[in-house]
Amino acid sequence: MKTQLTLAAAIAVSATGAYAGGMDRSGQSIAPLFEDGSYVELSFGNVNPSVSGVFTHPTFGDFASGDMASTYTMFGAAYKRDLSDALSMAIIIDQPFGADVDYGDADANYPFATASAKVSTTGVSAILRYKLNDNFAVHGGVRALRSHGEVSLPAIPSVSAPSYTLDTSNETDYSYLVGASYEIPDIALRAAVTYNSKTTINFDTTESTAGSQTMEVIMPESINFDFQTGIAADTLLMVSARYAKWTQTVIDPVGYAELVSYDDDTISYSLGLGRRLSEKLSASISYGFETSAGTPAGNLGPTDGYKSVSIGAKYNVSENTAISGGLRYVWIGDATTSTIGAEFTDNNAVGFGLKLSHSF
Repeated sequence: MKTQLTLAAAIAVSATGAYAGGMDRSGQSIAPLFEDGSYVELSFGNVNPSVSGVFTHPTFGDFASGDMASTYTMFGAAYKRDLSDALSMAIIIDQPFGADVDYGDADANYPFATASAKVSTTGVSAILRYKLNDNFAVHGGVRALRSHGEVSLPAIPSVSAPSYTLDTSNETDYSYLVGASYEIPDIALRAAVTYNSKTTINFDTTESTAGSQTMEVIMPESINFDFQTGIAADTLLMVSARYAKWTQTVIDPVGYAELVSYDDDTISYSLGLGRRLSEKLSASISYGFETSAGTPAGNLGPTDGYKSVSIGAKYNVSENTAISGGLRYVWIGDATTSTIGAEFTDNNAVGFGLKLSHSF
């Protein structure tokens, strides 16, 4: 029963990424660690957000931001193997955080017209899992994070802000993760919790207004909870939650005070069902949401919470090889931005993902 139900659980909807709060993208999943035997996977995701708003000038009227959220892609890979009956390991590669902002289509008089920003990261996690008995296990490991950022902002006379550019060094920094799990294999029940520590990054920066400087940025600590259980023959219930402490993250370069900061931490949830339809085909559907904070959002990330619906399918090409795909539609929460008070409403994102997996 476990093998049949986990076929439905391994849908690649997560490869589409979540349009989550802060700069969250991959969700830092460690799901490959729980695969049976030796296992390898490759995944690809593409997310196409549509995010636009309006700035209302008290004298000259409305100016549109244009679609300021660029399409982005995500790549991932994982390798897992058993080292003994009790001990297993996994190497997981993902792109946990990121931002792609471009106000190139904004009206000429929109305050942030021509502004752009990009944050890119790649994470490599090395994890060990030790089974204490048939039900309980603990896991832990280290994560290396490679990061880079760049920003270009126009002058904004209304708030006495000069034009500004920032480019950072490429930095590799380290953090850790620890967690525990409980399983009842006969009913495909598994509950797992993982704590991800914060990552402290010390960038060398080049700023148009301050020259060469140094800047510390923290990528936030987080807690992931994942639960699944069989609820009927060939049917799996899946629940997950992620808390990320984004109030830890402040981008505060010397030449542009508090470029990015967050007033609230985020909690995102997902509830789904997986169903094995035949010997080769499984499918899933899930609903996700992140609550709205109701506080002003940054102009480089003018969103506040989301709701989403995802569908996925997995086809077993052979006994050991499978192809999975997922599609997600996201209703992005309305937001009012800080500094200029622009209103961003009725926005959305569409994501799709593919995954190739092989057990041996």
